[in-house]
Amino acid sequence: MILGFIGTGKIASSVIKGICKSNINYNKILISERNRKISSRLKKNNKKVFILKKNQEIVDKSNWVFLSITPEVGKKIIKKLNFRPEQTIISFISSINLKDLKNDIRVKAKIVRAIPLPPISLREGPVPLFPPNKKVRKFFDQLGKSIEIKNEKLSINFWSISGMMASYYEMLKTISIWLTKSGIRKSDAQKYVTSLFLALSKDAAVNSHKDLKMLVKESQTPKGLNEQGLKEMTKKKVYKSIINTLNSINKRLNK
Repeated sequence: MILGFIGTGKIASSVIKGICKSNINYNKILISERNRKISSRLKKNNKKVFILKKNQEIVDKSNWVFLSITPEVGKKIIKKLNFRPEQTIISFISSINLKDLKNDIRVKAKIVRAIPLPPISLREGPVPLFPPNKKVRKFFDQLGKSIEIKNEKLSINFWSISGMMASYYEMLKTISIWLTKSGIRKSDAQKYVTSLFLALSKDAAVNSHKDLKMLVKESQTPKGLNEQGLKEMTKKKVYKSIINTLNSINKRLNK
């Protein structure tokens, strides 16, 4: 199987790194040179990665084509590419829906929208898929955990949550900077903060069958530090702000 990637940004790079670490059976990975720094690094690290100059050439030579470009670029170039009916096309584009993809692609190929995030390079994290597709599900199950969604409108909610990734990293950065101001080395501060939140996330994942409010309750003691932290952030409407932001992102995606 030959895999072709249109676009070589952060997401495409992360998926390719995950593929290279996995047991997925493939012959070649064809990538565009749009981001020369990333494409050159990917080629250097894997002999099965090849850089092609033209997007159409990638489409012509691939069995599966991954669209990893911005919505703006997608609207400009997808309709100019000639796909084949027997191809599988996987779109990472956030705001181009399935109907519009089908109209632009113009052939009855198998088209799936997927939402991979950077941890896929470590073969970690969920990958929502719409519409359900057995082969695509098995593919992404080797890179993370596939979640098949039968309703595209519901899948947009997952896209909305993916828009909180940078905010999460900003929180880790903010807490790390606070630690360094007390004299702790930056490397130690970042190691502690990232390790702490990784452990908390693992604990939450293990207990995900429970109502998450139980974890909130169990992590507090009366008049304790966590009770204080939660009360202060709730009073300042931090969590309400999260909901407002998700609603705003969701509204943008539903346009």
